[in-house]
Amino acid sequence: MTGFKHFDAQTIRESLSSETAIASVRAAMIALSNGNAKQLLRSFIGLENRTFAIMPAALSARGYFGAKLVSVFFAEDGRRAHEGLVILFDGETGKPVCTADAGEITHIRTGAASAVATDALARTDARRMAVLGIGKQAVSHIEAIAKVRRLTEILVWGRSAERAQSFANEMTRQTGIAVRAAPSAQAAVANADIICTVTSSSEPILEGAWVKPGAHVNVVGSSGPGPVEIDQDLVVKSRFIADHREHVLLHGAEFLRAKEAGAVTDGHVAAEIGEILSGARDGRLSPGDITLYKSLGHAVQDIAVTAWLYEHI
Repeated sequence: MTGFKHFDAQTIRESLSSETAIASVRAAMIALSNGNAKQLLRSFIGLENRTFAIMPAALSARGYFGAKLVSVFFAEDGRRAHEGLVILFDGETGKPVCTADAGEITHIRTGAASAVATDALARTDARRMAVLGIGKQAVSHIEAIAKVRRLTEILVWGRSAERAQSFANEMTRQTGIAVRAAPSAQAAVANADIICTVTSSSEPILEGAWVKPGAHVNVVGSSGPGPVEIDQDLVVKSRFIADHREHVLLHGAEFLRAKEAGAVTDGHVAAEIGEILSGARDGRLSPGDITLYKSLGHAVQDIAVTAWLYEHI
């Protein structure tokens, strides 16, 4: 590991598998919850049509620190896109040792984080999955969650029926799993054991009344305090798990809207995912629980997978 490295998007796609990202993210989230990793609240600068975010973190046990610098904006097709860099520093020398394409890192590690949560919270007999959204994160989530549960059927929904059908056909070809396009979000989730919301919607596209007892839900699309993907009912009726409690209490839009309405208090956040992974807190308490993982995405995840690339590629 000599000399400064840069990992572009193609190198990351070719080198960072879902399995590797899952293992790296799992360790990072345990470290974040037990104090072996540190991160600050993300900082945002609002620009005309995009947001510039700075996300610093340190993995004490690994000897790395760094930050993700990212521009979040809406692409021409209306979907939210990320561009930027992850920069990694060596903890012993203090020198920057590599950079990595932040868009591709975010794409892979976000699906991996939901797979980690799904493995910890979904029922072991979960076989049917619904994905609301048909962008890059939908691909990442299907690929990663298929590594932790033996999926037999996936229903996908998007606002364009034509694009949803094309997406379903392509994912069936890529994964060998039966992927079908659903005519509505409600139809997609009706019998789902696992549900992932990966949209750029500003208002709820998933209602608690549609979710069956025993399901697990990954709420991923909104990463700030404004847009929401799920309704208040689902927040209230779920066993609500945060990726990072401090961030969710400040930036978890769905939780904040329910709190402002007086429907929940801060105590409704049952645990952080890292606490469940380490055994410090319980995850699913009964087969009928609706478990919900609120994913905001964190710099410790970006630093962890970038460190893996630096050490192995």
